[in-house]
Amino acid sequence: MGRSPRGELAARKLQLNRLRLKWSYKRYKRKMLMLDTKADPLEGSPQARGIVLEKVGVESKQPNSAIRKCVRLQLVKNGKQVTAFLPGDGALNYVDEHDEVFVEGIGGSMGRAMGDIPGVRWKVFKVNGVSLKELVLGRKEKPRR
Repeated sequence: MGRSPRGELAARKLQLNRLRLKWSYKRYKRKMLMLDTKADPLEGSPQARGIVLEKVGVESKQPNSAIRKCVRLQLVKNGKQVTAFLPGDGALNYVDEHDEVFVEGIGGSMGRAMGDIPGVRWKVFKVNGVSLKELVLGRKEKPRR
C-alpha cells in the first residue's frame, strides 16, 4: 500500500484502513480480545466481595525485610481465590477467618503488584461492612455476629 488516499471520496477507504491498522496497537488488541478481563479474578470490576479463608504473612522483596500481613480469600461471585493485603498497623487483628471482606486494586502499574509485596494485587478496605481504616484508627467497632 502506498500513500494513504486523500481525495474527496476517500472517507470509506480511510475508515477501513484505520479499523484494520488499529490491531497493531497492543492496548487496542488486548481490549478487543478481552485478554485482561479474562485474566482478572475480579472480571474487570473495581471492587469485589470475598470470604476470608486464612491469614498469611508474605515476605517482602529485597532490599526490604518484613512480613506483610495478608489474607487468602475466596471471591463470592466466581469462587476464585486471591491474596489481599491488609493496610494499616495491626489491621490483622480486626480480620478473622470466615469474615466477609471487600477488596480493591492495590494500585500497581497495569493492575500488577505494588511496592515490595510480591504477587499481591489487591487490598482489603472493608470488613463485615465496616471500613478497615476506621477499625484500625479505633473510631468504629467490628459488629458482633
